[in-house]
Amino acid sequence: MSQQVRAVVAHSKGAPVSVETITIPDPGPGEAVVQIQACGVCHTDLHYREGGINDEFPFLLGHEAAGIVEAVGEGVTEVASGDFVVLNWRAVCGECRACRKGKPWYCFATHNASQKMTLADGTELSPALGIGAFAEKTLVAAGQCTKVNPEARPAAAGLLGCGVMAGLGAAINTGGIGRGDSIAVIGCGGVGNAAIAGANLAGATTIIAVDVDPTKLEWAKGFGATHLVNSREVDAVEAIKELTGGNGADVVVDAVGRPETLKQAFFARDLAGTAVLVGVPTPDMTFEVPMIEIFGRGGATKSSWYGDCLPTRDFPAYIDLYLQGRLPLDKFVSEEIGLDAVEEAFHRMERGEVLRSVVVL
Repeated sequence: MSQQVRAVVAHSKGAPVSVETITIPDPGPGEAVVQIQACGVCHTDLHYREGGINDEFPFLLGHEAAGIVEAVGEGVTEVASGDFVVLNWRAVCGECRACRKGKPWYCFATHNASQKMTLADGTELSPALGIGAFAEKTLVAAGQCTKVNPEARPAAAGLLGCGVMAGLGAAINTGGIGRGDSIAVIGCGGVGNAAIAGANLAGATTIIAVDVDPTKLEWAKGFGATHLVNSREVDAVEAIKELTGGNGADVVVDAVGRPETLKQAFFARDLAGTAVLVGVPTPDMTFEVPMIEIFGRGGATKSSWYGDCLPTRDFPAYIDLYLQGRLPLDKFVSEEIGLDAVEEAFHRMERGEVLRSVVVL
């Protein structure tokens, strides 16, 4: 039978969130109910609250989460009750043209739970990224549950569900960073520092952190940055070139997602290098460069959606690296909070005071 649990809900654009009682149905075919242990406060949740994603209010916020599978519906074989899982928003279909080509990380038909969670009065909720994990429990498609080693700390493991995976994947999967390479990362918040950590893990020898905030640059140093560039004080493109023998970096990751930062990434990469956009732009933004520059420079300018990850491949591997002490996921956790502190966590995030606030239940 259905359950009632506490959860964080956004009712209207820009309004403060509230903690309310919601109803979780029993899992149907292909679905799972997950008891949430921890969920990171991601900027995407703030986008939902501000109406920047769509206007399908009320939203059940939270998506960067880890927890225990409580129950599964008919036909579910990939996870079972009691499994420790990291939730993902890329439940691949296995049947679309990308999946059939052997590139499921580009799946064009990812899916969510069919049933709706509701407010106490029956109003249907829109779960953030199909997850809705600022809640004691949530209902998801079983394919959104990725089983990982249960020895991992939930507050750290859950961060792979979005921001950390986006950054790691931007550097490793999309950018193809490797041993001896150089990389510059523009924007050193959670995603940018994850890209730095990924580059360090992959063996890059020159790792350049670029930001306007000295605090964030110090964070970047802790994740493996070898050089720090304050772009409020110097020209970022020229600084990156100077640090790479005048050539530019092999990979430049834009973790900000603005026209000016993508332009920096484009011109700061080496000839035949790769510029990667992982920061999320707004619909009104445009990017313009002379076509002769695109033609003459070679290389690639790519977007990275969720770090081009495949959760079933990437999450368990990164959790193992974390448990081996090779991936510092704990460093991303700035503070642990309760459900009732999410609104203030949004403000701390906006002020740049935290890498990640993590709701722990």
